[in-house]
Amino acid sequence: MAGTCIFAEIYDENTNVYKYYSDGAWNVSSSGKSVPIINPTTRKTHYKVQACTQEEVNKVMESSKAAQKLWAKTPLWKRAEMLHKAAAILKEHKAPIAECLVKEIAKPAKDAVTEVVRSGDLVSYCGEEGVRILGEGKFLTSDSFPGNERSKYCLVSKVPLGVVLAIPPFNYPVNLAVSKIAPALIAGNSLVLKPPTQGAVAALHMVHCFHLAGFPKGLISCITGKGSEIGDFLTMHPGVNCISFTGGDTGIAISKKAGMVPLQMELGGKDACIVLEDADLDLVAANIIKGGFSYSGQRCTAVKVVLVMESVADALVEKVNAKVSKLTVGPPEDNCDITPVVSESSANFIEGLVMDAKQKGATFCQEYKRDGNLIWPLLLDNVKPEMRIAWEEPFGPVLPVIRISTVEQGIHHCNASNFGLQGCVFTRDINKAILIGDAMETGTVQINSAPARGPDHFPFQGLKDSGIGSQGVTNSILMMTKIKSTVINLPSPSYTMG
Repeated sequence: MAGTCIFAEIYDENTNVYKYYSDGAWNVSSSGKSVPIINPTTRKTHYKVQACTQEEVNKVMESSKAAQKLWAKTPLWKRAEMLHKAAAILKEHKAPIAECLVKEIAKPAKDAVTEVVRSGDLVSYCGEEGVRILGEGKFLTSDSFPGNERSKYCLVSKVPLGVVLAIPPFNYPVNLAVSKIAPALIAGNSLVLKPPTQGAVAALHMVHCFHLAGFPKGLISCITGKGSEIGDFLTMHPGVNCISFTGGDTGIAISKKAGMVPLQMELGGKDACIVLEDADLDLVAANIIKGGFSYSGQRCTAVKVVLVMESVADALVEKVNAKVSKLTVGPPEDNCDITPVVSESSANFIEGLVMDAKQKGATFCQEYKRDGNLIWPLLLDNVKPEMRIAWEEPFGPVLPVIRISTVEQGIHHCNASNFGLQGCVFTRDINKAILIGDAMETGTVQINSAPARGPDHFPFQGLKDSGIGSQGVTNSILMMTKIKSTVINLPSPSYTMG
């Protein structure tokens, strides 16, 4: 069970509240308050976490700053060694962490285990990649620029930024946390984690794995609490030197307040799937199911709108409907394909999009059905641009189909969105695929496959309101460092001797 065995010290048995992590120890907040975590399936409080104060945030920042100075002097190979150790511990204890994911965010049990294992692999890969790219620098000579002689040597190296604030989302609270933690640590930074409320307990368990690996006191911190009380205080704190955020509209507000702090942000998408007449419709249907309905559509890279050529639309909708009918619906403990969405407010938002589409004449391929936070999978055909579902991100198991008469119409709809995370195109003609992909204003285009963030070492970025900067192991490591130049000034050009 979560909170037992090696994880016992992260739980306060006197109050039944999970502790927060700072200065190498598990602590109870002086606020005396807690934040409830609602089980999406039962809609009842399942866990509680500490409601930390602003003063506790200040103390965390002080210890983070001090720890980072020492950590930056730790040999690169030693940093990597410790990441490998943390990864092994994380994978060894995948079961209790996965259990938290099932209870907190209704992630199907098998997918919860996969997330933890994938996270361990990411941490290990980060250690290996960091040793390679951080161990390299540049050597420049002044006489390569016009008008200069060889009187200056420039040594270029990568140095850490300082304190990195990491804010992951509810849907991958472990994987998207370590995708920020591991690059920050290998690069020589300290790390302050503010986990999402739904997913906080899984994140605390994950942090304990780093604690068990023996990282120095103060280097890693995990602050829990209400965003209304410590959210802005954290993101605007003068001790923060970098912010890595994954989530929704909150990121736009953070970017406006962050000032000169480097930002890495992924803020969602309305990923379009363009289907041409010559596409393999069986392949398309399989990818629409995987891309649109896995984890109940609660993924930034989920297929969010299908733009299909009219001539093959009927055939494609028929194939997708046949697969939708086979999706299992129910609790995450039973490994169902469709599980409850994360909160009642999310379910209400999704229902609002569905009702708007119904009022405006969309074709319902299945009966709309909801029980609490559980929404049955729904394909909406003949969706028109005036419907909200054509543009807004449902983050649920509801997928709109828009029939198009030209490829240009599909590209236009994709590019008219304020999002630009990923998109995909299905065709047997590689020339068309490349031309369409180049025209789509998205950070990534998938050819003959549904959108996906991974593998985790691939670059991952969005355009427009979908984000700032690029992620992926290498890009994250580089983003969490800065260039430092050391210039050696010679008394005379080097080639005058001898």
